Amino acid sequence: MMPGVNPKQMKAAMRKMGMTMEEIENVEKVVVYTPQGNYVFENVQVVGIKMQGQTSYQLTGDVRFEEAEVQIPEDDVKLVASQTGKSAEEAEAALKESKGDIAEAIMKLSA
Repeated sequence: MMPGVNPKQMKAAMRKMGMTMEEIENVEKVVVYTPQGNYVFENVQVVGIKMQGQTSYQLTGDVRFEEAEVQIPEDDVKLVASQTGKSAEEAEAALKESKGDIAEAIMKLSA
C-alpha cells in the first residue's frame, strides 16, 4: 500500500474502479522459464490484481537467476573429439564449458 493512505479507503477506491486484489496464500516458490535460464523467486508473496477482466500478478521476494544448461548435439561431440583426438566425454565437457561453441572447445582441448 501507499504510505499515508488509509488501507480501508484504498480498498474502497479500488472497488469503485472495478479493481480487486487477492493474495495467493502459501506460495513457496515461483519459477519463470526463459531460453537463457530461469528466474527463481523464493520467500515470495504473490498478489493477483483484477481490473477490466484482466488479472496481473505482482511478485515480491528473493530472486536468483539460474542459467539454462546447454544441450550439446551428439554430432558436435563427435566433431570436437575427432578434431582433437580426445574422448567423447572430454569433448562434451569442453563443449559444455564453452556453452556449445565448437571452435572454443577445440581450442581448449588442443592447447
